[in-house]
Amino acid sequence: MGRPTADDDSGLPDLPPEWGRVVVPDNAAELSAEAKQVRRELNRPPPSGSVAPALLALLVTLVTVLAGLSATIWAQLPPAPAASTPATPAPPADLIGRTIPAFDLVDNGQPVPLRGLLPAVILLTDACACPAEVANAVAVAPPGVSVIIINPDPAVRESPPASAPTLRTLDDPADGLRAFLRLPPRTDVVSALLVDRTGTVQKVLPEFRSTADFEPELARLAG
Repeated sequence: MGRPTADDDSGLPDLPPEWGRVVVPDNAAELSAEAKQVRRELNRPPPSGSVAPALLALLVTLVTVLAGLSATIWAQLPPAPAASTPATPAPPADLIGRTIPAFDLVDNGQPVPLRGLLPAVILLTDACACPAEVANAVAVAPPGVSVIIINPDPAVRESPPASAPTLRTLDDPADGLRAFLRLPPRTDVVSALLVDRTGTVQKVLPEFRSTADFEPELARLAG
């Protein structure tokens, strides 16, 4: 016969009270019937069609969770910066043939009328010292054609690229020339403007790199 476990004094912790009164048999063979019943329950196949819906529901849940998680992660990622290369502005063709306004430039605080210096090659150097480009323009300028450096770098102002009577380094405090040309300053870039003796714009170079870019027009300025 068995004995109730709740009444023994073995020092082991009591079983949960909700299990009720548990009797441990003296002979393990007395549990054979219960063991067979447990084995039958474990080996019994699940009812037909009961597993597939559960698996399908689990799969749908997992897909939904993963999709929502992916959308949240992508929404929080900062956009990748687009690789941008500063483009060279197109020459403002509508300025060719127009008469340049009557700008007054500045030389050591004194106004200098631009039209009194024409014909001229005008170099806007406020974003670039670029001594090579300035020296090349001075070297090819024919007699009677001024080379005007606008807003020059202090080093260029103190040490002009060449000793030429037609070279002027002037300031344009109001940036009137850039506003007229619609060319914002760009780092390490010289812009060039060719104007004949009547004040008519002959050529505009947003980015001047070589005198070959304007030598044909330069020859006509001297005529």
